[in-house]
Amino acid sequence: MTRLFRLFEGWIDPYANPPADRVPNQSLAFMWFYVRQEKCVFLAMLVCGGLIALFEAGLFWFVGKVIDILSSTDRAEGWQGLIDRHGIALLLMLLAVFVGRTIVLSLAALVEEQAIVPGFNNLVRWQAHSVVYRQSLSFFQNDFSGRIVTKVWAAGQALGDFMVTLLQAVWFSLVYCATTLFLIGRLDWRLASVVGLWLVVFGFTARYFLPRVRRAARETAETSSLVMGRLVDGYSNIQTLKLFGTTQRDDAYMRRGMDRWLAAIMALTRGLSGIRISLAATSGVMICAVASLLIDLWLTGEISSGEVAFTLGLVLRLSMLLTRMMANLNGLLRNYGTIQNSMELLARPVTVVDRPDASELVVTHGAIRFENVRFHYDSSANVIEDLTLDIRPGEKIGLVGRSGAGKSTLVNLLLRFYDLEGGRILVDGQDISKVTQDSLRAHIGMVTQDTSLLHRSVRDNILYGRPDASDEMMQQAVINAQADAFIDVLSDPKGRRGFDAHVGERGVKLSGGQRQRIAIARVMLKDAPILILDEATSALDSEVEAAIQDSLYRLMHGKTVIAIAHRLSTIAALDRLVVMDKGQIVESGTHEELIAANGIYAGLWARQSGGFIGHE
Repeated sequence: MTRLFRLFEGWIDPYANPPADRVPNQSLAFMWFYVRQEKCVFLAMLVCGGLIALFEAGLFWFVGKVIDILSSTDRAEGWQGLIDRHGIALLLMLLAVFVGRTIVLSLAALVEEQAIVPGFNNLVRWQAHSVVYRQSLSFFQNDFSGRIVTKVWAAGQALGDFMVTLLQAVWFSLVYCATTLFLIGRLDWRLASVVGLWLVVFGFTARYFLPRVRRAARETAETSSLVMGRLVDGYSNIQTLKLFGTTQRDDAYMRRGMDRWLAAIMALTRGLSGIRISLAATSGVMICAVASLLIDLWLTGEISSGEVAFTLGLVLRLSMLLTRMMANLNGLLRNYGTIQNSMELLARPVTVVDRPDASELVVTHGAIRFENVRFHYDSSANVIEDLTLDIRPGEKIGLVGRSGAGKSTLVNLLLRFYDLEGGRILVDGQDISKVTQDSLRAHIGMVTQDTSLLHRSVRDNILYGRPDASDEMMQQAVINAQADAFIDVLSDPKGRRGFDAHVGERGVKLSGGQRQRIAIARVMLKDAPILILDEATSALDSEVEAAIQDSLYRLMHGKTVIAIAHRLSTIAALDRLVVMDKGQIVESGTHEELIAANGIYAGLWARQSGGFIGHE
């Protein structure tokens, strides 16, 4: 049995690469985008569903036949007489029920439980993650991370469940209805007319309610992901919420989101209840009408007792089947709404993409040129306007300016987190828009002022800068970053210690200075030819900063360096200071030259106190 399970479990590769074409933004095309990759699996489910429906309808035909056989057989003849007269027919029915039906039901179970649930559902999740992971930085900055996670994870479950329900409930019901009409029609056209009329009424009822239910299902999925996003946002920033003591205000914020979800789910359930109530009323009328007609036909001798039992059984089963289908409609439409909700996320175009002919960046010297660069965020005023800056190989420059001057934006453009609106950026003469993003960032090391670590071990976080580094290289980087002392005594609730201790979500278990020292060790280990220091020592106390300053200078040796710091004393000794204001370069020179010029830099230097710069 295990071997059989493994055979079906290996049918779908849950980590198959997504197709090259973009994820569609239309519901049917979106579903087909994933289903077509494993269409043989769903074709097998389609065939199994149809055969199961035929067997289910056939069971009632068998019941009618058995009743007629028993009615025409003298009880005194016993089993022997029954077998002599009807043995072949009974054997064929027995084989159909116990062999054919069992095989088809087993195959359907294996396809669903062993192939679709673990394989297809995860394939959709994996490919959805692959699409989202390659989105640009702005994609994540403009949405709740919790909502993004919910949509990515829910896509696989929703699409898998939708297809299984569609093939097991809807397709099964269609085949069963057609078979029922055919079998009943062979007995009497009037019986088939009553059942057919009932199915038409059912169809019009569903057509009336379904558009309303579908809209409500989509709104339910959207508001559900909104609530999840708000919850994750609140839990992720729980310290800030508790710090301000705003429990009632936060509860009201969460409740407003939940109120939207409640309104959507009530609209959905009202529509579903309307369908089920209408079905209950019409099916009651239909069953009574068919039963009355059957009795009349039996009384006139037009049909046998077995045919009465067979027809009434078919109709009762049809009523139960459509009732079950309406119950499944709840899940079907919710899944459809979830699919549409996920589609809206996954179909968004990636704003920063590699060109088809993009080459690998080759850095030999580390020269950087910003050439007539122009950029702004969305509809805001220009942040960078016609900026030109040359940085020589191995030159170490400091970017200076008030908050909002464009310093961090310039660094983000060099990293190609955003595409330019005008101009170009060159690294050793190579336009960064014509090289792969991975190769560009592989040649740049960066320590930021807001250091976030992965919720993994200290070792994993440091080796992220260079996965193939040896333990000796990693430990040397840690020593150079003055991080060895606190790492040695680290532990987590699961008893892991030192480099194996996990640091918590975003490194929350560590102090700001400890996180920054791990980040510095990571960049030291990476040893990229271009180095960006964005407030790299802002979270360190003066004693620790002084202790690792020599290590930072050694790290900067032979590299092209761009440093941003509000504490001007930390960058005053660099080769050149570039002063930015309103997205443009307004001053450039050494510390002494800029002080002598008595411009913006001199004013900032004079006003600086306690490591802060005045705001505009």
